[in-house]
Amino acid sequence: MPRPCGGINQEKCRAGRRAPGAGVSGGEGKWSRRVSADHVQHVHSSSWPESLQWLLGIVVIAVFIVTFIVQAFQIPSESMENTLLTGDYLLVDKLHFGASNFRGQLLPYGKVKRGDIVVFHYPLDPRLHFVKRVIGVPGDHIRLINKQVYINGAPMVEGYVHYFRPHDAFRDEFPRLDFLPSGLSGAWWQEMRKMVEDNQLIVPEGNYFVMGDNRDDSSDSRYWGFVPQENIVGRPLVIYWSMRGQEAGNTTANDKLTRFIYAMGHLMQITRWDRTLRLVN
Repeated sequence: MPRPCGGINQEKCRAGRRAPGAGVSGGEGKWSRRVSADHVQHVHSSSWPESLQWLLGIVVIAVFIVTFIVQAFQIPSESMENTLLTGDYLLVDKLHFGASNFRGQLLPYGKVKRGDIVVFHYPLDPRLHFVKRVIGVPGDHIRLINKQVYINGAPMVEGYVHYFRPHDAFRDEFPRLDFLPSGLSGAWWQEMRKMVEDNQLIVPEGNYFVMGDNRDDSSDSRYWGFVPQENIVGRPLVIYWSMRGQEAGNTTANDKLTRFIYAMGHLMQITRWDRTLRLVN
């Protein structure tokens, strides 16, 4: 029988009696800590592949959206004022007209109509994107008399058109074949001559005649010709942001970086709040 503990060695005595049990308890603690450490190490080792997969998934979705569904564009010129202003940033629906192969193969698509605003690849340089309004569709007979557009002999009602310059003999009396005005594509002037009947320009199949709403200051189909169906990217849906003081023509990387830094520092002052999140029609 063990002797009773007492005196100054009482605590040591009691500790000694607990020693065997304490050894087992300590072993379990070490094992528990080792399992916990292994679990943390496993979580850390598996988090990188999972994070990478998540990031790649986001990139794939973003690329899919930009390629087939919607894309952002910036208005760089005044040719569509007052409907669209320089400094407007648009989201463009790429599915509506079946411009993407995805919709063209799987879904029905809308037909391009007179009055539609479209974003398209500039026929003379497909790297550039233009935005204009469709005036003539395949088969239409087009004529301008004193700035008034006539389609198939009937005047076109255009409440969106903006005029501000004096009369011009070519721009406002179209088509004109008796002289070659400044700014007109020579190739288009020759092609246009073959498509004019009774002083009216006939829009061929698979092509569209487009003009800017700022009718007096727009480089459009009057000057460089038709827009082929395959060049149409989509239709603008919404102005997701609009800023004042946006200069057209500055497209270098340094220009874009400078504008971005300036915009971030003056966001509240330069934003056109009355145009931001406005639908385009």
